[in-house]
Amino acid sequence: MTEQKQKPDVAIRLEVEDFLYHEAGLLDEWKLDDWLELFTADARYLVPTTDLPEGDPMVQGDQLVFIDDDISRLRGRITRLKSRHAHREYPWSRTRRLITNVRVTDVSGDEITATATFTVYRMRGGQTAAYIGRYDYLLRRVDGELKIVFRRAVLDQESLTDTAAVSIVL
Repeated sequence: MTEQKQKPDVAIRLEVEDFLYHEAGLLDEWKLDDWLELFTADARYLVPTTDLPEGDPMVQGDQLVFIDDDISRLRGRITRLKSRHAHREYPWSRTRRLITNVRVTDVSGDEITATATFTVYRMRGGQTAAYIGRYDYLLRRVDGELKIVFRRAVLDQESLTDTAAVSIVL
């Protein structure tokens, strides 16, 4: 007889939803330093290529991805994005994120795995581009607060020809 997986508590799902909405707000308001504070010291941010949505160089070393940042590289990315020398994002793009279908898939001690679907609208230079996809999260409770250990943004687009680049934080 197989053991049935217990449904996560509704209160945990609501807490995760609130956390993801807060994160989206920080990114849309370009509060990138505050956004970085949501991550643990061992965090990882991954954006696989559109042709290999489950790609992960840590699982298979030869898989290419758009972004594979540990916390140090993520800090560097944010420093560059805030710089006047980041021509693609200076002045920064306006964005609006819609986070939906939040699902808590597992709770194990202080760690929570969750998924959500997203649409990020990016407005720049009179053009609007939409990035559509799924987030995969591993969250950890640290000193009573949720923190991001792992964040993967999987794009549903078959290519980035319409959006041209991933210069914003998805």
